[in-house]
Amino acid sequence: MKPVTKDKKSQNTKQNPKPRTLLQQLAQMPEKLFSGFRQQYGALCFRWTGDDDAIEILVITSRDSGRWVIPKGWPMKKKQPHEAAEIEAWQEAGVRGRARKKPIGRYTYLKWLDNGDVAPCVVDVFQVEVAEVEKNFKERGQREIVWLSPSEAAYRVREVELKSLIIDFNPKKK
Repeated sequence: MKPVTKDKKSQNTKQNPKPRTLLQQLAQMPEKLFSGFRQQYGALCFRWTGDDDAIEILVITSRDSGRWVIPKGWPMKKKQPHEAAEIEAWQEAGVRGRARKKPIGRYTYLKWLDNGDVAPCVVDVFQVEVAEVEKNFKERGQREIVWLSPSEAAYRVREVELKSLIIDFNPKKK
């Protein structure tokens, strides 16, 4: 008899207990929704293409699941939320720019923690117009980084609220 092997994407196995969909995650851990949301700050990074008012949006892969996301992270001591978003954009994608102080929106998702637990998170998203792209940065080589049209960026991300933020995003030229 041939041994059965499970690939990395198999769900509900001892090797990979993480279910694939958000609904499956919620069905297994409904109590997590009532334990309170954790705060994160994200950067919706964009650049002008030079073609009228067209822009490109930066999306990156997460380090653990490889899904498409925007740079984001936890609050930082002695940093304002928009400053934390700027720092995350630099560390995760090698881009620098000035973040607006007021968030353009927020989205929610479930984050798998290193200890195997799951935490519901709310991410306040800050607009960051990218002024500089560097090749050397903290998480270089750990993520894929691409610039896409807003419609393609929205298509790639999984979180519905983030898709809406990207599609509705309309920066004004200075």
